[in-house]
Amino acid sequence: MSDELPQSDIVAVTVEHRIAWVSFNRPDKRNAMSPALNRRMMEVLDELEFSAEVGVVVLTGAGSAWTAGMDLKDYFREAEARGLAGVRMAQRESYGWWRRLRWYQKPTIAMVNGWCFGGGYGPLFGCDLAFAAEEAKFGLSEINWGILPGGGATKVAVELMSLRDAMYHAMTGEPIDGKKAAEWKLVNEAVPLEKLRDRVAEVAHILLKKNPVALKATKDAIRRVCEMTYDNAEDYLVRAQEAANSYDNEGRKEGIRQFIDDKSFKPGLGSYDLSRQKAP
Repeated sequence: MSDELPQSDIVAVTVEHRIAWVSFNRPDKRNAMSPALNRRMMEVLDELEFSAEVGVVVLTGAGSAWTAGMDLKDYFREAEARGLAGVRMAQRESYGWWRRLRWYQKPTIAMVNGWCFGGGYGPLFGCDLAFAAEEAKFGLSEINWGILPGGGATKVAVELMSLRDAMYHAMTGEPIDGKKAAEWKLVNEAVPLEKLRDRVAEVAHILLKKNPVALKATKDAIRRVCEMTYDNAEDYLVRAQEAANSYDNEGRKEGIRQFIDDKSFKPGLGSYDLSRQKAP
């Protein structure tokens, strides 16, 4: 393993008030994703997914970058030196944890504090929400060194951006800042770097007040129905609600009770009080 740090230190994790702050931790490499980092990220996701101490996961980067994408030496050159088997293994290790993020049990937020390039678009898309520093830099620079934006990056661009913006972004290789990334819908919003952590924490605390079963069902539904016809989506959502109720019908009943009987909350203005819900 060519990483300078032990594998356990390649990803730093801090849990505060049920928010897990997970940081790519190769600041000297602008947090480029190596095979070792990818393996450690899968382990971290395993450790946090069903932890009672964690309600929201925030993915960020140490130093001045979120992630500069795939480590060209470790991920490409060294993997390719092992032949097709090495290439496929490196792909499985990276694509695997990005896929885990897309269907993760708990809400996830990308906090893009700096550089986000190429392969970084995989975990960016995998997170449910994304906030960026206005000073951050986003780019699909693959065209500049002779390849297309692979690893799902092209799909991310066309999924989140307009066709014209995606074409310009991928064909020119020009970086954009956080403000433009928000305008092009790569992220939810951009704020000055010094306010980024506070804004992400604010959103995380909003999510912590929601019913966790309903949150998981909602995030899955949003991703699923994107590719469905209206009729198929309507049918899927009926079944999804029934499935969610089978896990947490008491939560649904308590929310309705607080609204109709207690008149203690209004669904359009906030969440019901989870602390008053009976244990399933």
